[in-house]
Amino acid sequence: MTKLWRQGIALLTIALLTHTTVPQAPIPARTPVLLSTDVGNEIDDQWVITYLLLQPRLEVLGILSAHAPSLPDPSAQTSHRILVDLVENRLRMHTHPPLLAGSDLPLTDSKTPQSSPAIRFLLEISKPFSPEHRLDVLAIGAPTDVASAILTDPSVVDRIRVIQMGFIDEHGGDEYNILNDPRAEQVLLNSRVPLVIGPASVCRADLAMTFSHARELLATRGPIGAWLWQEYQDWYFRNVKPLRVDDFSKPWYIWDTVTVAYVLGLTKEHTAPRPIMRDDATFSGTDPQQTVTWITHVDSEQLWSDFIHRIDQYQHIRP
Repeated sequence: MTKLWRQGIALLTIALLTHTTVPQAPIPARTPVLLSTDVGNEIDDQWVITYLLLQPRLEVLGILSAHAPSLPDPSAQTSHRILVDLVENRLRMHTHPPLLAGSDLPLTDSKTPQSSPAIRFLLEISKPFSPEHRLDVLAIGAPTDVASAILTDPSVVDRIRVIQMGFIDEHGGDEYNILNDPRAEQVLLNSRVPLVIGPASVCRADLAMTFSHARELLATRGPIGAWLWQEYQDWYFRNVKPLRVDDFSKPWYIWDTVTVAYVLGLTKEHTAPRPIMRDDATFSGTDPQQTVTWITHVDSEQLWSDFIHRIDQYQHIRP
């Protein structure tokens, strides 16, 4: 009996092991994001686009090109051509999210939206989202297309959250992205859309990139690293040290990566009453009924480490 009992237990154990499903660890959900960028205006947008498309935690639903006065007219079309070249030639992505051109002009007033493929796409792609599950819209250029979407369909504020690089600090100020369409920024601030802002003061403190640090990070990182390193050098010698012959200590700032850092949880922030903005991008007071989230710190060490890891990983898979 004892031998038969042991055999029965063994057979039962085998049967249980054969038919029992071992629970699998859940696959982390990817965060859906949409990017609006004036790529081609400076060098930081290139870093953001590269990072977003190579970061597996993020699901990029589309990239929209924004206007900028430093780009040849029609500037959003110029930015769109640069965007397509970056994604398809620099990153060599044959399959990629939709790339759409935004408005070539800022708002004419705070009530009349512009029209563009980017605006229509933003409204359409946001439809499945809700106040409980929002689409993160990263705005790293003039906020014209986001504001136009809000003016066209005000209900979009219940489906998106806007994360932007803008203003000098929490007192406002004439930062480039905001000044390229102050009326559009007023639309965002006057709406109910959840708003996160990474100001220039934080970017200067935490996202400064010296010449030697950029070389260390990028120069030996395959074709993508070599391209970003060349872009950095071209910008640096043209804008940062045209006359400083032997001094390479002055950094440049990879401003717009503050938005990606926030989505990835690599920032500190606090919530404050929502400012009321004058036409010159200064603040005249606050709206106590609404709030804004201000980014106060970026973990740049972790940010750059992950950024380089994603470049290496991508080029290992697709040499």
